[in-house]
Amino acid sequence: MKMKWKQQAATALAAVLCGAGLHLAVAVPASSSAAVSETLVAEPEGESAETTAQYTFHANVYGPGVANLSSSDSYSRYQWGLKNDAELQYSEITNRFRDSNPKLANYIDLANYFGMPAPVAGPDAYRIKETRARRGVDINILPAWNLYDSSTEEHRHVVVAVIDTGIDISHPDLKNAIWTNEDEIPGDGIDNDGNGYIDDVHGWNFFDGNNELCKGREDDHGTHAAGTIAAARGNGGIAGITDNNYVKIMVLKALGTRYGVGEEKAIIEAIRYAEANGASICNLSFGTTEYYPELEKVMRDSKMLFVVSAGNGNAKGIGEDTDQKPDYPSSFDLDNVISAANLMFDGNLAESSNYGAKSVDIAAPGTYIVSTIADSGYGFMTGTSMSAPMVTGAAAMLYSYRTDLQLSDIRKVLLETARKLPTLNGKLSSNGMLDLYAALNYGRTTETADSAQTEQTAADGQNEEDRQDTEQTAAGGQNVEDRQDAEQTAADDQDAEQDPEAGQGTASAASKTITAGGGEPVSLGW
Repeated sequence: MKMKWKQQAATALAAVLCGAGLHLAVAVPASSSAAVSETLVAEPEGESAETTAQYTFHANVYGPGVANLSSSDSYSRYQWGLKNDAELQYSEITNRFRDSNPKLANYIDLANYFGMPAPVAGPDAYRIKETRARRGVDINILPAWNLYDSSTEEHRHVVVAVIDTGIDISHPDLKNAIWTNEDEIPGDGIDNDGNGYIDDVHGWNFFDGNNELCKGREDDHGTHAAGTIAAARGNGGIAGITDNNYVKIMVLKALGTRYGVGEEKAIIEAIRYAEANGASICNLSFGTTEYYPELEKVMRDSKMLFVVSAGNGNAKGIGEDTDQKPDYPSSFDLDNVISAANLMFDGNLAESSNYGAKSVDIAAPGTYIVSTIADSGYGFMTGTSMSAPMVTGAAAMLYSYRTDLQLSDIRKVLLETARKLPTLNGKLSSNGMLDLYAALNYGRTTETADSAQTEQTAADGQNEEDRQDTEQTAAGGQNVEDRQDAEQTAADDQDAEQDPEAGQGTASAASKTITAGGGEPVSLGW
């Protein structure tokens, strides 16, 4: 039987770290009735606007989203970015109240939408935007995993530097994915390798100037990025993109506070450290509108490949054309930089995502992404900060798998194999979204790709005839938009036959219950 995802009521109301307005994100099945609590983000303890004003760089994320998920769930099954069966519907309710009355200003009118009592408000007081997922809008990872795992050739070991907030290196999904400095003796208080950093066993904290790599929940952002890249597969948690037996995460904390902010100096020092200690690929999920020539020079002179988030638009949360209004380091015109935009699960860019025909390269899933967070937790986040690690993980897997390629080839391969979507035409240099399976097969014969696809179909226990059309088309780098409408219609018809109550808000017997950040129960069922 086809598995289903029915989210009863996941709430995620937050202030955008880059300055956009408040919004409420609700993932629900159509025509459901659900209780939704409004949760406003309070001023972070110990931090003020004056304190954070000194920092230029900001994490490109909408936060905090839904957090503290149950550790008993198999989260990888809910990650639409890895496999999208078109079962997710997303509703965004934006507060448009202009009344100065604080009670009205902090209340969402949901009377007509959820059947809840609410004060009367005019039609301009709020906006409801609904988005339905489209089958096949994912990074095509299942056949890629099969290809990688079934290979008899030795894979290349790859170190990925994550310059971000800190990372929870003891997280059960990450503890085996963390890079280790073999030349350093843990805890002896001595700079054993003579690199100027004492006890830098797994990286360094450039924000605070010490080796404390995780300070709790202020480091959710970096932990989330690391999980997307290399969280363990098959252990009951989430599934990262890469095989962490071969891909390791170097932890470089350059952002701090609960705002996820930092300075140029710390970022430059982190880049130099990463290269000096063997990192090949570097994830930068942050940005600024200010141009820093020294940062550009350091990145230009580096031999690493940088994957950078494109940014989350202006103060109103509306994405901007960075060809006209640059966002750095995404807008640096460098051959070793890939800029990633936020792709929604319907094949469109998120409203908040920056874009640019010259300055932004590729789209990857970045909305409502589940991954690891600090204190051994799991949570959802949204933003181009989530898109960049998707591309980083793909780049690391490609570089590990294709030992015949040079690091300088990876950017070209990812962009040339991007799956073309009409919705992305003229907005990105590739006009497409990340397709990992197509990237792994770059330059190879059709027969090789067909063979791997057939093996994956059998492994999944699904009907080969049903899967071939979707996955093989994507593998060939062809346009998938032409077939999406027909597939979606067929999927909807099939859903109605298999589950007459689909869309009525009733979870299946196999549903799991998780707790959202605001304390509301969320049912994830198949």
